[in-house]
Parts: sequence; C-alpha cells; structure tokens
Amino acid sequence: MAAMDEETLLAEVKASNLITGNYLDPMLKAKIKEVKNFMINAGVSAEVVNSEIAAGVIAIGVNDLYTPQGTGGSPKLSEYFLQRVFQLR
Repeated sequence: MAAMDEETLLAEVKASNLITGNYLDPMLKAKIKEVKNFMINAGVSAEVVNSEIAAGVIAIGVNDLYTPQGTGGSPKLSEYFLQRVFQLR
C-alpha cells in the first residue's frame, strides 16, 4: 500500500472536486485533516488513511464538509462517505 504525501493528496482532492488554483488550499488542507481524523477515530488504520486507497474517500468527505447541506447550510457527511469509511475499517 503506497503512502500519499500531503501535496499529492491535496491535488487529488482538488481534481476530484473540480477545484483549480491555490486560493482554497489552506481551507482544503484543514478539511483533509478533519476528514482523516474522523476516519482514524472511526477505526480506519492510519496506514490506510495515509495511503492512495483512501484518497477518493477523503475527497468525498472534503466535498461533504465544503458543500453545506439542507436549509441551515451546515456541513454534513454523506451516507456514501460513511459507508466507504466503514468498508475501509
């Protein structure tokens, strides 16, 4: 299982979410950290979380947190993201 460095993961998350430029990088990096911590706390090993296997799931989680859901406009992790996290455990 190949490890993925922070900049490569950031590029994957941006490509997956059709984000260009560098303006949002600090916010995206913060959300990547939050998603990775969620995954580890949910029982996914750090080795998996930090590998290329998890890049797509992390991109989904970042998108969920970046895109407000519902009337209140608050972030909510999608059912699909939660299912994928469960599968990686």
